[in-house]
Amino acid sequence: MASPAPTARGWTYHRYLELDDEHRYEILDGELLMTPAPGTRHQRIVEELQYRFARWVRQYNTGLLLPAPTDVVLAEDVVVQPDLLFIRAARVAEIVDERAVQGAPDLVVEILSPSSLERDRHRKREQYRRYGVPEFWIVDPANRAIEVLALQGEEYRLASFAANSGAVASRVLEGFAVSVAEVMEE
Repeated sequence: MASPAPTARGWTYHRYLELDDEHRYEILDGELLMTPAPGTRHQRIVEELQYRFARWVRQYNTGLLLPAPTDVVLAEDVVVQPDLLFIRAARVAEIVDERAVQGAPDLVVEILSPSSLERDRHRKREQYRRYGVPEFWIVDPANRAIEVLALQGEEYRLASFAANSGAVASRVLEGFAVSVAEVMEE
């Protein structure tokens, strides 16, 4: 199948699997969206967060940590690729197959960039909320800030926030915290 139109609608996960190009895509409510390659600062932050999360996950054997690009199929017409995702050990066999994560992870991390700001902060947040992702981290390099949102009932509430030199903590990974300054080092 040739490359699709940039804002094509009516897409499903099965149709997406037929694509034969090397671009990264996400599907939000049936709309196929190309995901541009992230910049080097974004990738340095991903690497630092992945290192810190991975140490914790391995030390306490709490589950599975996966970086992008990993397809997360929340619904047939909603497929996202968070920058990082975590799944509790008890759920890994239930929702992870060879190709994708088939359901809501326990924690997702999105690192904002100018090209993804609206999609990550608003559209994907709504999908994560709708499909029950318990914890959503928003990392904002431009403002040197990290927000941790926890799903309470059917809404996200701010669980932890820090900017510049503060630290944020996870509820899903009890006891895990990370310093904004360490993550945002340049």
